[in-house]
Amino acid sequence: MYKATIFVTLKESVLDPQGVAVKGSLHTMGYSEVSDVRIGKRLEVSLDASSQAAAEEAVTLMCQKLFSNPVIEDFRFELEEV
Repeated sequence: MYKATIFVTLKESVLDPQGVAVKGSLHTMGYSEVSDVRIGKRLEVSLDASSQAAAEEAVTLMCQKLFSNPVIEDFRFELEEV
C-alpha cells in the first residue's frame, strides 16, 4: 500500500485572486513583511499498487486527468510506502 501526498498549485504566470485577498488581509492585520501569497490544494490518496513505479504512474494519471487543470495548474507529489 502506498500513500501519495499531492500538491496542486497555480502556475506562476496565472493570477491568484485568493492569494491577493489573503495577502491584503495579512497586511491589514499588521503582517507587512508578507510579499506574496499563493493558494493551492493538498490531497492525500491511499492506493494499493504492485510497485512504487505502478503507484507513481497511477498518481500521475490521476493528477493529469482529475486533480489538476494542466492549463493553469502544476502538480507534484510525494509517495511513501505504508
